[in-house]
Amino acid sequence: MSGQARVTRHFHASDDVNEAIAGELALTDPAVRASRDAFERLLDPEFVEVGTSGRRYTYEEMLVWLPEHAGGSRGGPRLEPSAITGVLLAPGLVHLTYETDFEGRRARRGSLWRKQNEETGWRMYYHQATPVPPGVA
Repeated sequence: MSGQARVTRHFHASDDVNEAIAGELALTDPAVRASRDAFERLLDPEFVEVGTSGRRYTYEEMLVWLPEHAGGSRGGPRLEPSAITGVLLAPGLVHLTYETDFEGRRARRGSLWRKQNEETGWRMYYHQATPVPPGVA
């Protein structure tokens, strides 16, 4: 898949789920990943991630780390998401799951998106990525 994610949207997916999916896809865009301002607007100030390495990242660490991380340059390799699905868990809380491929390395991912008010909109609150070993379906 080059440049576009395969997105699975449930027939009854709410606008909230679709907005969270749009935010998730934006976070895979090299232009967003390279821009602290753009990236900052999509992360909740209480954000935490557990990456494929097992390392834990906080909001501040991610803002510093991500622009320098692979996938953050327009001409470089790109994180390719696929099969994104989501569910509204409660008002203001969406859970997304999907897979990514980055230069042949696959990962299964899950994230929680939180909307505290209209001004901030939907922001990623938690993200976890689990590597998929070669040969695993």
